[in-house]
Amino acid sequence: MVTSKIIGSFENTAYFVSYQITIDKNWLVQNFTVEYEVNGKKSNLKGLKNGNSWNINDTDRPEFSDFKYIDISLTPFTNTLPINNLNLPEGQSSEINVIYINILEDKIIPVKQQYTKIGKSGYIYENIPKNFKAQISVDDSGLVENYPGLFEKVYYK
Repeated sequence: MVTSKIIGSFENTAYFVSYQITIDKNWLVQNFTVEYEVNGKKSNLKGLKNGNSWNINDTDRPEFSDFKYIDISLTPFTNTLPINNLNLPEGQSSEINVIYINILEDKIIPVKQQYTKIGKSGYIYENIPKNFKAQISVDDSGLVENYPGLFEKVYYK
């Protein structure tokens, strides 16, 4: 089980996010809860995987049938899920379907993404259609260490 909180602002938009994700031993999402507030407006999402189907906020969502992954905007953690599950050999790519939770726009939509392993700890992450691309690095556990221009893992002593 993964639990995290995000607090920040972007272009005059203040946000607070609290999420909990239950994953299995293969890093596949079994359920999730995302509670968030953007400029004072509160929202929440509860997703439950049932076989190959998803029920989100007590509604069956057939557009997410057979989706294995979620991607929550504002956090690099959800990139860790496919990275660890796919376990790609160097030089190999995989295109995946993802439940994308856009916190700032209050949307949940199906998207395609591609991961390409380019080294021991390096990956190219791309949206499809290819309108966004980033070279990210991960630690030995597959946790994102550097997502240029967006996130950097910082250690405190």
